[in-house]
Amino acid sequence: MRTSIEIPDSLFERARRLARRRGTSFKSLVEEGLRRLLAEDAGRKFKLRDESFRGDGLVGGGDRLDWERVRDEIYAGRGS
Repeated sequence: MRTSIEIPDSLFERARRLARRRGTSFKSLVEEGLRRLLAEDAGRKFKLRDESFRGDGLVGGGDRLDWERVRDEIYAGRGS
């Protein structure tokens, strides 16, 4: 696929010199860079942020609620 990108002149010149030193084309250098970034990103695993809080958990007898009472408490005053 053909595409166009705009990059700063200084970056282009550095990349072109690197490609020349490696004996490859600018295109190949860009492809290699994209492949590396995509592989690195694919290797990252989702990490859930720790959003825990200090405290004793449920308060006010909430540990004795069944599901129907929990639902009623959540929707209390909301017309349901």
